[in-house]
Formats: sequence, C-alpha cells, structure tokens
Amino acid sequence: MKKELIEFIEKNNLSLFNSIKTQISSTQKSIYETKDAKAIHTKVLGKISQNFVFSDTSNLLNHFNFTQDISQIKIRQEFFRRIKDSGKMENSFLKELFIPRPNWKPDYDITIVTENTDTFNKLKEMNCPAQLLISQTDVSLLESKDVVQVLNCDEFGLVLESLPQAVFLRSINEAYLERHLEQLSGWKNNLKVLSENQLNNSINEILNQLMPLLRFTDKNETKIITKDEVERKVDEINAEITEKIKQLTISGESLIQMMSKGVLPENFKRAVLDSIEKRNLPVEIIEVGIPVKIDEFELDRLIQKQSANEFSQKAEGIKEYANEIKEIPTKIEQLKKELIVFDFICGISKFIKEESIFPKNSDEFLMKNSKNIFLDNAQPVSFYLNQEHKCSILTGANSGGKTTLIEHIIQLISLFQLGLPVLGEINIPLFTEVYYFAKNKGSLNKGAFETLLTQMSTISPGNKTLILADEIESVTEPGVAGNIIAATAQYYLNKNCYLIVATHLGHEIQKVLPNGARIDGIEAKGLTKDFELIVDHNPVLGRLANSTPELIVEKMSGSNNNEYFNYLNNYLKKKN
Repeated sequence: MKKELIEFIEKNNLSLFNSIKTQISSTQKSIYETKDAKAIHTKVLGKISQNFVFSDTSNLLNHFNFTQDISQIKIRQEFFRRIKDSGKMENSFLKELFIPRPNWKPDYDITIVTENTDTFNKLKEMNCPAQLLISQTDVSLLESKDVVQVLNCDEFGLVLESLPQAVFLRSINEAYLERHLEQLSGWKNNLKVLSENQLNNSINEILNQLMPLLRFTDKNETKIITKDEVERKVDEINAEITEKIKQLTISGESLIQMMSKGVLPENFKRAVLDSIEKRNLPVEIIEVGIPVKIDEFELDRLIQKQSANEFSQKAEGIKEYANEIKEIPTKIEQLKKELIVFDFICGISKFIKEESIFPKNSDEFLMKNSKNIFLDNAQPVSFYLNQEHKCSILTGANSGGKTTLIEHIIQLISLFQLGLPVLGEINIPLFTEVYYFAKNKGSLNKGAFETLLTQMSTISPGNKTLILADEIESVTEPGVAGNIIAATAQYYLNKNCYLIVATHLGHEIQKVLPNGARIDGIEAKGLTKDFELIVDHNPVLGRLANSTPELIVEKMSGSNNNEYFNYLNNYLKKKN
C-alpha cells in the first residue's frame, strides 16, 4: 500500500509545505448520490484529517476511493490493521519543519572550462558557470579564478594541470556539485529535527545518506594568512626587536658591515628570525632587516596560493563524493514523499481507537454499541435492517437524535469504504448507491414539494441501494404527507432498496405501514425542569416514540393538579 501512496503523491503533485491543500479532481464515481450525503462523507474525511500535520496529507484519503470490490476493502483493512497493531505514532514534531531556504554558497567562485562545444551547451542548460576555451589567452585568464573545473580539455590539458586551483572532472554529472549542496543547506534544520525523533526505516535511510554531506556546507575553519594580520605582526616584531637590541652588544667590524653592506650581525639576525618564527610567519614574505619589512610581492603570491590550494582541496573533496552529492535532489524529493506518507500513517494511528473493530460485509445492516465519531462522550447505539425489515420508519421527539442516527449510518458507510475500523460491532452491506435527503430548512410551499418529488423520482436503484430521508413531510401538508411517505417506502421496497425515513408522522404511517417496514422510536424518557429532552438515543425497534408536545403535556399534567392538563394527557394516551 505504501508504494501506491507514493505513486499517488507523485501523480497529483502533492507537496510537503503547501499552506493550502492541493485540489484534486477525481474521476472516481461516488456511491453518494446527493449533496447531503456527500457533505457527511466530507465531514468524516475532515474528522480524520484533524490528526495530520501537512495540508496535503489529507489528500491521501482520496486514494481509498469508493469501490464495489470487497477484496479491495479487505486489503485496505489489512493495511490499517497493521497501523492499529503498531499503536499510536507521534507526528506532532513535523510542525517544526519549515520551507527550506538555502543559506550556504561556496566562498569561492567556480568556472567550468571545456573545449567541447556540445559539453559547453549542456553545461549552460544545467545553469552551470561554464566557459569555452578557444585560445591560450583564455587559459591565462583562469589564473585569477578560485576554482577551475576542467572537462573534455585535450589541447590545453597539460597547461591546466599547472594551475593549483584546477580540478579535473570525470563526467558532466560532477560539474558544479555545489548547487546540490546549496539545496541541501536549506534542509539543515529540518534534518536535525527529523534525526532527533522516532521515524521509520525508509526515512532513516535517507537521513543517513544526506546528513554526512552537510559537512561540506560548514564554514571553513582553515587558517589563512591575511595582509592585515601580517602587518600587525610585523609591527609587533619591530617593537620586540627594538627592545632586544638595547640588550645586545655589537663589535666595530659588525657595525661597519651593517652600515656599508646592510648585513646584520649574527646575533641581531637570530633575534629577528626568532621574533618572526614566534609569530608563525613564513620567512619568505619578510625582508629580514632592522626594521623588518613585508615583501609585498611574495605576500600576494602566498595569499593567492593559499586560497587556490584551500579552494581546490575543498572542490576535490566534493568531487570525491560526487556520486552521493549528485543524488541530493532525488533524495530530498524521496524524503518529501516519505514524510507525507509518515504523517498519514501517524495521523491514522491517532484516529484509530484501541477498542475499534473492523466492519464485516453482510446482507444485513447491523450496528451494535456503535459510537458516533462526531460526538464527544457519545452514547453507544444499536440498530439494524435485514431482509425481513429493510425499512425503518424512525420516530421520535424533536432533537431526540433521529438526524444524528442517519448521519451516523453514513459515517459508518464511509469508514467501511475507506477500510478503517469503527467504534462498535458493524455488519454492513456493500451499498452501491446512497441517497440522503436532509431535513428541509425552507418554508412549506408547492415548489419545494415538487422539487423533493422530482429528486426522489431520479433515484435509480442498484444492487444494494440505501435511501435516507429526514422529515420529508415538512414540504407538504401533514394530512397527506403520511400517505406519501408510506407509498414512497412501499415503492422503493418493491425495488429491493433499504430505507430509513425519519418522521413525526408515525401515527399516520402506522395505519398504512408497508410490508417490510418497521416503526422504530427514539424514546425520550422525559423532560428536565427546563423542558429539555432526557433521551435514550438507542432506537426502540417496533415501537412508536412519543412526540415533544406529548411529553410536554405529560410533564405539565404530572407537575400541576389541573383538570385541563389531565384531560389532554389522558386523551393523547388513549389515541396512542
């Protein structure tokens, strides 16, 4: 499965550091046929995605598209079972990763020289600082360059070998490897964060390949003599020699030689050389005398030679690791994709609860002690549809939980399709289509009623179609709504569909209940002193639930010794 996830990332150009989730256009057909059903599915995906760090990680859920192949769902379940068995995995440290910004450049200029026109053109295509050698003059001008990389130079090869800063390349892939190190430098802090946390073997392997190469981006600690430093030390030497001379004696003959020929007496010369040696200065850059002076020509040559040797040594060191360095872009791309998958697996491990169970495919729909992932401290709920009762007319008071149960069922279907476990024991058909008509929030009018009927007429039953309808009576007159609901249920039961219809018209429908349908009720145990429902959200199968007005009348009758309230309460009970 991991291989397929990597391929999905590549195909859809998912990025590790996108601040906004990449929009993916899917050609896969959804089993959800209405916008209300799709909205609940999207809510499920959003709930799972809360556990991911990167914006694009949630797109991996789209890889687990809707399927009618139960073997495919079982493969998914096995993948997620391994994640569940591995326990919770931490991914919060991924929040410390930031968009890489290269912060290193070589402290020397690089020129790649060649005599081959094709090679030159290829170097330019690679954005390398290339130069085509045509004449001896071109070669002479290279003496001022810090590093000269040589590629395919037969005519000027011997001359170029005399340059201390020349580095000979074996192939064009070794040219200007520093560009890859520049890219790597931007990852230095990210690699440090990753190396300090628990990761999988694939990521650790990439880290082990990249981190040793970071040493090439470290600042150079090699000591190089500078002109300012030499001038300062020469002043120190002259001050020290002045003090030493005061303590030395000189013969008349030595004094004459010093004055006429500029030859220092041996004891004076030794004092000067000792002072020079004491300060670790090369004697060749100093004119030994009193006072000592800097040999400007030799100093300039030494500084140039030092830089050339230093830069060429570093360039040679980089060339030795050419095979590893040229793989940096590829390894970084691999790392990005691996981190998205890692974030996905960790997030899924946090979403999956220890007590969760993988649903089983069945011709009946059964939920036993199932908890709704959208609710905190959710009450376990049980419910079923089978071949005897494929339709539930779901009754209950306002805010009793009818809508919540319907959306809970859609949630379970989505998790089953994804291959994820759920809270509770679930047997579920592999539904081919799911239609959900949510509660109408508009006003009762002819247009709304016609629209609803038109929508329901477009239902095209498949092998296993589930129809969910929530208070569809709200768009027509109550007097005929019960008959319309009963006729609609009977029509689609004849088409072998599964149905759940939430309604307040249980009394009316009970009189014309279709074959294969069952009246269920989400019972309210009563009302609080503030007239809030006390509800057991488990549907009581085969029983009509009381409505909110009935409960209010019952409460008022019990709390007030009033003849009117008592009469209303008794009348409603007789009607039931």
